[in-house]
Amino acid sequence: MANKKVKRKAKRGGKGSLFLIAGLLITSALIRAAGDAGKVLAREQDPTTMEDQAASDSGICETPENLREMLVAFSLRENRLREREAQIQNRMQALNVADQTITQKLAALTRAEAALEATLALADTAAEGDISRLTTVYETMKPKKAAALFEEMDPDFAAGFLARMRPDAAAGIMAGLTPQAAYTISVVLAGRNAEVPKE
Repeated sequence: MANKKVKRKAKRGGKGSLFLIAGLLITSALIRAAGDAGKVLAREQDPTTMEDQAASDSGICETPENLREMLVAFSLRENRLREREAQIQNRMQALNVADQTITQKLAALTRAEAALEATLALADTAAEGDISRLTTVYETMKPKKAAALFEEMDPDFAAGFLARMRPDAAAGIMAGLTPQAAYTISVVLAGRNAEVPKE
């Protein structure tokens, strides 16, 4: 009988201590939950707490030295690349400006060349017209008077006119020249086309 009483007391004592431990655990959990809830509410009301927390966290986690050196190297390289890109853009702009200037100058040169060609063509036409009129004048002159003029001319110049004249007018002038002048002009006339390629 005494054994039964001791066993019952032991059972009650064991149950009591279990209830006591469970109560303490539940109380501890409630206290922690209440504390965490207070912190959450405080953070919601005060936004600077998060910044302070972030600042304190950044102090805790430091970047290793080799990673810091790599970040500095990457930053320097990025700056160099930006400078290089700016230089390339400046060069491209300078090249575009130079290209436009060259294009404008080429257009001006083309216009000047066309104007010069027109002037030369006009001068050639005018000179050709003058020579044709002068040739006609020499052809219509009396052969003796024309021969006196041709006697005074340079043989190359005289041969140029005689080559343009009608054969009968040229023959009349040649007949009025001295034998020496007629021979010289004849040599010039004969040799004018001697150096022209045959093929």
